[in-house]
Amino acid sequence: MAKPCEPRARTRNRRSRVSAARRQAKDNGPVTGSQEIAERRKRRVSLAIAAAIALAGLCYSSWILEFALPIDVDSVNAFLSELDAEGKPYREIFATADKIVGALLIPAALGGLLLFPRRPLTTVGWIALLCFGAATIADVLLPLHDCTPGEAGCGTGGSELFPQLHQPHALTSTLAVTAIAVAVFAFSLAAYRYHRWRILREAGVAFLVIGASATVWMLVADNMSGAHALGIAQRVQVGSMSLWLITLAAAVVLEGREWIEPVSRP
Repeated sequence: MAKPCEPRARTRNRRSRVSAARRQAKDNGPVTGSQEIAERRKRRVSLAIAAAIALAGLCYSSWILEFALPIDVDSVNAFLSELDAEGKPYREIFATADKIVGALLIPAALGGLLLFPRRPLTTVGWIALLCFGAATIADVLLPLHDCTPGEAGCGTGGSELFPQLHQPHALTSTLAVTAIAVAVFAFSLAAYRYHRWRILREAGVAFLVIGASATVWMLVADNMSGAHALGIAQRVQVGSMSLWLITLAAAVVLEGREWIEPVSRP
């Protein structure tokens, strides 16, 4: 159990490290202009990465527009994929939002890999985030199409309530959910393992639990007869993903200076 004095001790330790770094920098001589420029660029890149992730999180919650647009979708039982399915009147809006998510997360994940110190868990997290972006774009390229049970291309067996689950779109959706689940787990575990990014240790784990619970809800309910509010379950799942992306962006901003390795002094 953590002791009450631990936060103060951590603060003193951090201040000691900062003071030691400053003394070392002073002993090694003044920082050159090129080094200051390099550090400034790293700060700007980290802010750009955070902005991209935050915007991706907002775009991934575009499904909320279903309550503002005249869309005939059962929010309790219908999957979100039906919003940008083939032939839907507002498909372009939701499809464009998903494309933006992928287009933002792929370079942001690559930037995170190149800019921040490479550690096993964070490396897994950035790669998983990149895969999530790619799978989200694939979701748009392989949209859901209307079908009825027994129709060719809808598959057989499994859930009769949602025959669309047997379409190729289900594979890309599964890959996307799996990828971001790995990213959330990896970054949350890294926050505990490396004693950094407090916001990911707290809020990140909360969103992980919420998203995992909604996923279990969907997996169990889909194999049961009758309707079990799968639409609500998926909206809770996707909502937790969006909030976690915004939390990750905040972590990059708040802890970016600790992630970025200091420029070596001459």
